[in-house]
Amino acid sequence: MNKNILILILSVLMLSCGKPDSKKAQYDKLIAERDKLNVQIEQLEKELKADGKLALPVKINDVKVDAITEKIFKHYIDVQGKVDGDQNTTVSPETAGTVTRVYVKEGDKVGRGQILAELDAKLIRQSIEEAKTQLDFATNIYNKQKNLWDKRIGSEVQYLTAKNNKESMEKRIATLKEQFSMTRIKSPISGSVEEVQFKVGQAVSPGTPGSNVRVVNMSTIKVIAELSEAYSAGVKQGNEVLISFPDYGEDLHSRISFSSRFIDPVNRTFKAEAKLSQGKIQFRANMIATMKINDYTNPKAIVIPVNVIQKDMQGQYVLVAGQNGKHTIAIKKPITTGSIYGGYAEILNGLQSGEQLITAGYMNLKDGQFIRF
Repeated sequence: MNKNILILILSVLMLSCGKPDSKKAQYDKLIAERDKLNVQIEQLEKELKADGKLALPVKINDVKVDAITEKIFKHYIDVQGKVDGDQNTTVSPETAGTVTRVYVKEGDKVGRGQILAELDAKLIRQSIEEAKTQLDFATNIYNKQKNLWDKRIGSEVQYLTAKNNKESMEKRIATLKEQFSMTRIKSPISGSVEEVQFKVGQAVSPGTPGSNVRVVNMSTIKVIAELSEAYSAGVKQGNEVLISFPDYGEDLHSRISFSSRFIDPVNRTFKAEAKLSQGKIQFRANMIATMKINDYTNPKAIVIPVNVIQKDMQGQYVLVAGQNGKHTIAIKKPITTGSIYGGYAEILNGLQSGEQLITAGYMNLKDGQFIRF
């Protein structure tokens, strides 16, 4: 009985061990047959295609196209500028002294030559009065010597000495009066007072901080910008400028009125200015403005969106729609780009007006593939 059970167990084990080997053999046999059939199918497909007896299904890609036309292309230099008056000056005293009077305050309108403030001139006034007394005496002596010399009485040296003394005193008084005028701070331009930095009793001197009066004439406005040296060749007097004011949401058109020929050796920049006329905007000195300076214009350019330009080992290219018999296909066009601005590129070579540029569905699209739009 036990012998029969042992024989049964051994039979089951042998059968279970043999199944995997038979399945693997069957799998390898089917793979070999499949590979052989694939080779035969490919060969038959080539022969049937060559005879025109086999038409396989064609994949058609959906795309969007835009007609290429010539249009004006403008390139701009975007730079930040600031507003300033055509006349914006800081008036400083011409001599040191103590402020005795201030005639203006912020916001006052002043004319050219108007006195803004006075410095202590007591000593100069006294010197002028003293010099006038001396001049009167010298003049009296001169007149007497002249009368005598006219009558050929006395010596010529006495006459010339009296004349020299008189003229010297006249020149001294002129010098003192000039010094006295320097104690008066005058406006060199007409405009409005924007800042008075001193008060009565304060000691001031030329070029010292806190000793100035700022006068601005905003009748003519200009926007000033500093540009990199790299733009020096393209920015010239007369260039079109679009000026934007972020705080007002308004754009104004102007032209470059001044382009400096001096490059700052420290930051390698040069200045450019554009004048504006008074309008709705209440301009203020140092107001921020955005300038778009037109440095290049092509009136008849082929212009396409930058995003449709692709690149491979041979360079840049785009895809256009073309015909291959009855079918519409994608055609690869190598291109050469020029200037780029605002998401658009100027095409120098490779495209012509009238061609259909593929602007959507071009990703993963290959040269010669069938398309529809």
